[in-house]
Amino acid sequence: MPRYRLTEERWSKLKEILLQFSLYNKAGLRKTVEGILFRMRTGVPWRDLPDHFGKWNSVYKAFNDWSKKGLWKKLFNVLKADSDLEWVFIDGTYVKAHQHSAGAADGYDENIGKSRAGNTSKLHLAVNAYGLPEVFTITGGHINDCTEAPALIEKIDAAQVLIADKGYDSQIIRDKGEALGMSVIIPRRKNSIKGNKGFDWPLYKLRHLVENAFARLKQYRAVATRYDKLTRNYESIVSLACAFLWLPM
Repeated sequence: MPRYRLTEERWSKLKEILLQFSLYNKAGLRKTVEGILFRMRTGVPWRDLPDHFGKWNSVYKAFNDWSKKGLWKKLFNVLKADSDLEWVFIDGTYVKAHQHSAGAADGYDENIGKSRAGNTSKLHLAVNAYGLPEVFTITGGHINDCTEAPALIEKIDAAQVLIADKGYDSQIIRDKGEALGMSVIIPRRKNSIKGNKGFDWPLYKLRHLVENAFARLKQYRAVATRYDKLTRNYESIVSLACAFLWLPM
């Protein structure tokens, strides 16, 4: 089977969920979805989609329309409904913003900022005990992890333990996690007076799960490099990539 095709098992599961969102079950629905996945996987411009998927403009319009309706976020939320939130790991990663992502016409902040890597966005991610995505936020690349962490933590429902690296060593973050009923495992910096006595290092070492999730998400080139002008559309791409990590579950 070509790499751009969905297996029958995965398409059957995906179609059942998509039709819950009042999509019209037209004959070309599968090819449209596969065209969107092809673009996500390869990062090609919409105009360069192979003819197999139909008219590129029709595929793009479907993606954009469904993005406006929040369909991809809904898909992600349905698939992660039975998430294991005993442990939650958080971190952030830079995403290079391609030159085609600049110049959005609406005049709103599209979360592209200057960092040491140039024009970037930042993907802030929380994963569960199995290393599967739970929630994420998108900011400009100039936004510090600590600054965005409280907003990210607020999106996590009923987690028991929050684990992060020492870049998140902030009393505000600790207080936020504890206020939401979480035990917080964040190592303190070397200059900390309190130190790390009694720190749960074995559990902290599992923090590689969030790094692994970033590595899996960035196998999709439209996630690893931001081509979308609108934050809304890039969030949809990330939601779809997260959904596909959950789809085999």
